[in-house]
Amino acid sequence: MTALQSPPASVVVRGAPVRAQRPTARGLGRPRRSRLRYALIVLAFLLPSAVPLTLFTLVPMGAAFWVSLHEWNLIGPMKWVGLDNYVSLAGDPDTRRAFGNTVYYIVGYLPLVYIGGLAIALALNSRMPARAFLRGIYFLPVVTSWIVVALVWRWLLNPEYGVVNYALGLVGIDGPGWWTDPAWAMPSIILASAWKDLGFVMVILLAGLQAIPRDLYEAATVDGAGWWRRLFSITLPMLSPSTFFVIVISLINGFQVFDQVYAMTGGGPAGSSQVVVQQVYDLTFRYGRAGEASALSWMLFVVVLAITIVQLRGQKKWVNYA
Repeated sequence: MTALQSPPASVVVRGAPVRAQRPTARGLGRPRRSRLRYALIVLAFLLPSAVPLTLFTLVPMGAAFWVSLHEWNLIGPMKWVGLDNYVSLAGDPDTRRAFGNTVYYIVGYLPLVYIGGLAIALALNSRMPARAFLRGIYFLPVVTSWIVVALVWRWLLNPEYGVVNYALGLVGIDGPGWWTDPAWAMPSIILASAWKDLGFVMVILLAGLQAIPRDLYEAATVDGAGWWRRLFSITLPMLSPSTFFVIVISLINGFQVFDQVYAMTGGGPAGSSQVVVQQVYDLTFRYGRAGEASALSWMLFVVVLAITIVQLRGQKKWVNYA
C-alpha cells in the first residue's frame, strides 16, 4: 500500500483552514527593489526643481538666518550677537513705521486690484467686439518691467507738468503733490501697482468665470434673478477658489513690494513710503548693517508665513470647490 501524502501548499483542502504562505527571501526583495526604483524615479523628476530650490532659496535662507545672529558690515569679520538684532529691530520705531506703511499699501492695493480685475473680467467674459484684443491690451502691463512702469507713473503724477494734474486742472481741480507729498506718496504707489497688476488678476478671475456652468445662470434667470442677484448668489461663490488664489498671491506680493517704491519715491518723502523690503535694502547697502537686515528679512518671512497659514486654514469656511 502506498502511504498517504499531505497535499501541496498550493492545494486548498475543503474544510481545512487556509494558511498563508510564508514569503521567501526572494519575495521580500522584490517589493523593496520596487520601492527603491520608484523613489529613484521620483527623485529624478524632482531634481530639476529641487536643486535650484535648494541652492537659490533654502541655502540663502539658512545663510541669512546665520548672518542675522551676527553684527556684520559686509567687509570685516562677523561678530556674534545672538538675538540682539531681533530685539533692537522690535523696539525700533523705523521698523514699526515700515511695517505700518506696508500694511497701508496692502489695504489700499488689494481691494483696488481685485475689484478692478473683477470688473474687467466680467466685461470681457460677455460677448463684445474685439474681446481677444482687449484681453491682450489689459494683460500687457503685467509683462512690462516694473522700473519702466514706475518711471512712467512718476512722470504721469508729476505735480508740475504731469498729465494727471493737467487733466484735473481742466475740470477745476487743483491736483495734489502725489509722490512729492508725504500724504500722497503711498497712494501714488498704490495707484501704479494696481494699474500694473489688473491684467494678472483679470486673467485669473476670467478663467474662473469661464469654468462656471451656464446652466446655473439660465436657471436663475428663469426664476427671476436679476444681474446683482446672480452676481452675489452664483458668480462670487463659484469664483471663490480663484478669489482665494488672488488674495494669497496679492498679499505675499504686497509684503514684498519694493521695485515701485525704489523707483518712484525711494522710501520718501520723510519716510512716508518706506516699506519693509526698502528698509532691508537700506540697512544692507546704505548703512552696512547686514545682520539687522537679515533679521528683518526673517521677521518679514515669519509674518508672511503666519498670514498664509491663517488663510489656508480659513479657506474651508468660505471657499467653495464644488
